[in-house]
Amino acid sequence: MEKGSNPSSRWNFKLLIAVVFIGYLVFGFSENIKGPAIPRMQGDFGLNEMQIGLLLALNALGYLLACSFTGILVKRIGLRAANIIAFVTMFLGGIFIYLSISYSTLSAAYFLMYVGNGILEITLGILAARVFTKNTGWMMNLSHFFYGLASTVAPIFATGLMSLTVSGRMLGWQPMYLIMLSSVLIPLIIAVVSKFPGDGAKHEEKLSVRQYSKDSAAWLIVLILSLGVTAELSVGGWLVNFLEQAYKWDMERASAMLSGFFFTFMLARLLLGPLTDKIGFTRSLIIFSGFAGVLTIAGIVIGEKGAFLFALAGAGIAPIYPTVMALLSKRYPRDTDTAISFTVTLMGIGSVIGNFLVGIIIDMIQGLFTGSHGAKEATLIGFKAGYAFIGVCALACSMTSVALYRLLKRRMELL
Repeated sequence: MEKGSNPSSRWNFKLLIAVVFIGYLVFGFSENIKGPAIPRMQGDFGLNEMQIGLLLALNALGYLLACSFTGILVKRIGLRAANIIAFVTMFLGGIFIYLSISYSTLSAAYFLMYVGNGILEITLGILAARVFTKNTGWMMNLSHFFYGLASTVAPIFATGLMSLTVSGRMLGWQPMYLIMLSSVLIPLIIAVVSKFPGDGAKHEEKLSVRQYSKDSAAWLIVLILSLGVTAELSVGGWLVNFLEQAYKWDMERASAMLSGFFFTFMLARLLLGPLTDKIGFTRSLIIFSGFAGVLTIAGIVIGEKGAFLFALAGAGIAPIYPTVMALLSKRYPRDTDTAISFTVTLMGIGSVIGNFLVGIIIDMIQGLFTGSHGAKEATLIGFKAGYAFIGVCALACSMTSVALYRLLKRRMELL
């Protein structure tokens, strides 16, 4: 989409940028305020670990369900209407979480919120692809920087809000959710007064999911994104646990290392976008994911003194997701909704399996070595093996990107 020469077109372009940037910001808030809230939910409703696990599983189900139908929704009612539905659904989720009085009502409210999250991720990806037709790699990385920024500050904001004292009582997690999710009203209002590109226009017949799935490049892109996101999510889920269990670090020191990872992660999305445009999206994926994999494996091999490399690996992992989104938007300019929906839905399934495998590897290796090496040494070996799998995923992402590079080069479709 071009900015246009008339003032109204330029103003609408700025509004759409605001929808994308603020949309990713509130998306990051909604995804990452649960950390400080879950222990309080558990206490208030008397939940056991299995119930918490089921709650999180329902979240993932709602998210993946929304990703699977959002592409169709966009085709039926338009991108603007689908984007508005995402914001409204998230806001309603916040209201129902505030009103929840039991585990069942909380689960239903959480499920609704994550359906909104899934619709939002797809619609923001499609909108960004339609708006950022120039400097696509840079702008995609910048958009996802706002998600990273929100992810970093969300737990701090959530903790601060829950600790506020109002009329002699602490605010708690339910009002916190309502307040934080009310932030979606800002991009909602902007979306209502904006004109979305592509809506109402007559296009050529678009690819169906079945037709799209016949492209071998599409499956390579799914595998690249699944491996990259598995590495990204696994660091957030396992780094602190790894440092505490394997090297006996205290929580503060281990958490500081995770903060270092997110710092390099955010910095990379802020600064490396122009580089992806310059060297090409496929080459960027090869270089960045390979860099992350080498640093992660090196950190394992060096041992405790190499733990800082885990934080530096964030600079390689960060550009993978937005660069894949940029690649999809350039490769499938008329079928971006199909491409993004297909890729993100399968990526969600793949990343869930990948994260599950980390835990399986740790348990399996620990069990194998406990008898011969003792519990302490077996724990170290098990966690090193599990965390090394994260590096293997990043390296496999790089190798798959090489395969994609060769395929697209052979077709003369290199981006």
